[in-house]
Amino acid sequence: MKILLSAYACEPNKGSEPGVGWNWSTELSRLGHDVWVLTRENNRNNITSMLSELPESKNLHFIYYDLPQWARWWKKGDRGVRLYYFLWQLGAYFFIKDIHKQESFDKVHHVTFVSVRQPSFMGNLGIPFTFGPVAGGERAPWRLRVSYGIRGWILDGVRDLMNFFIKLDPFMWMTFSQAEKIYVTSVQTKKLLPKQFHKKTTVQLAIGYDNKNTLLLEKKKISTTFKVLYVGRFIYWKGMHLGIPAFAEFLKKVPGARLTMISGGPDKKYLEKIAREFNVYDHIEWLDRIEQSALSDYFGNHDVFLFPSLHDSGGMVVLEAMAHHLPVVCLDLGGPGTIVNNTNGIVISTEQKCEREIIHKICDALVWLQNNNEIRTDLGNQAYNTVSEYRWSSLVNKLYN
Repeated sequence: MKILLSAYACEPNKGSEPGVGWNWSTELSRLGHDVWVLTRENNRNNITSMLSELPESKNLHFIYYDLPQWARWWKKGDRGVRLYYFLWQLGAYFFIKDIHKQESFDKVHHVTFVSVRQPSFMGNLGIPFTFGPVAGGERAPWRLRVSYGIRGWILDGVRDLMNFFIKLDPFMWMTFSQAEKIYVTSVQTKKLLPKQFHKKTTVQLAIGYDNKNTLLLEKKKISTTFKVLYVGRFIYWKGMHLGIPAFAEFLKKVPGARLTMISGGPDKKYLEKIAREFNVYDHIEWLDRIEQSALSDYFGNHDVFLFPSLHDSGGMVVLEAMAHHLPVVCLDLGGPGTIVNNTNGIVISTEQKCEREIIHKICDALVWLQNNNEIRTDLGNQAYNTVSEYRWSSLVNKLYN
C-alpha cells in the first residue's frame, strides 16, 4: 500500500512520542509498503542524517510542514504546545490535501501525538483512516493523590475535566466518525469514547521495543551494593512521591542500599524535599537527563527497576529495563501494569489502597527481591524474554496483518 503517516513527533534515536513516530515509519517501510510521513520541519535534520543508514529508505519518504512564523512565535518549549498542535493538525490537512491529489495515497494513519484528547483532520482526505493507538484515559486513583500537592491536584483535575469533555468535543466526534479503525492503549481510554464507536475500537499499547541494539545476553552487575533504579521525569504523577518514602523504609532494613534517579522535571525540588524529610537524600544519586545510549550502563549495574507511575499510558522505559534483565516493581495502572506481571516483576495492586499501604507494599517488594537472589535473577531473565513480545515489528505486523 501507499501509506500516509501523520506523525507530528518523529525522530530517530529518541524515546517517547518521537520514537513512536519514527518506529512506525521504519517498520511499515520494512514490510514493503510505500510510506510517506508527514511531520514537523524541525525534525528534518535528525531524520535526514539517519536515512542514509537505512537500507529500506528507498520506499520511505518524509514531507515536512510547519505553521508560518507569525503563527508560532508564541510557542516556547511546552508553552502553548496543545494549541500549536491543534493548529498544526489543521494546517497539515490543507497542506497534504494537494499532495494527495498527486500521489493518491491508499490509506492514512495518525500515529503521533498519542493522545485521545486531540483530533486529527486526516479523515477528511476520504481514504481509509486509522486513528491510534492513542492514550490518555488512564487516571490516578483518588486515594493516591493525597500527597500530590496543590499543583498536582489542579493539573490532574484539569486532565480529568478534559477527558470528560471528549464525548462533547465536535472535533473528536469527527475524528472518531471518520476513522475506519481506532486503537487505544487501555480499557480506561476506550471508555472515554462515545459508545457507538466502541465496535471499531481495539485496545493496543502504543509502544514497541527495538531489540537489535540493546538487548543483552546477560545482566551485568559488579557492585555488591543493592541498587534500585528509577528513570523518568521528575513529576508528581510518576509516583516517586511514594517511591522515595518506600525506599526510606527499605533502607532501614537494608542500610547499604542505594537509589538512582535519572532525568529531570518540574518536581525535582519537591522530590528532593521528600528525600530530606525521610533522611535519605544522601542515599540517592540524582542525575539529570542523559543520552539514551548511556542508559545501558545504568540499567546493567542495578538490581531492580522501580516505576510506580500512576497514569503512564505506555512505559517505554519499563521495556528498556526489562531488556537489561531488570525485574520491575510497578503499580497495576496503565501500560506498566499491563507489561509487567508476577512472572517478570512485581505488580502492586492499588484497589482500595491508600498511599501508606502502597508505600509498605513497595518496600516489601524491594525487601523480598533483595532477600531472594535466585528468584530475582529468574524474574530478570523472564523480563528479558517478555520484551520480545513487544517488538516494534510485532506491533506493526499485528495492526497491518
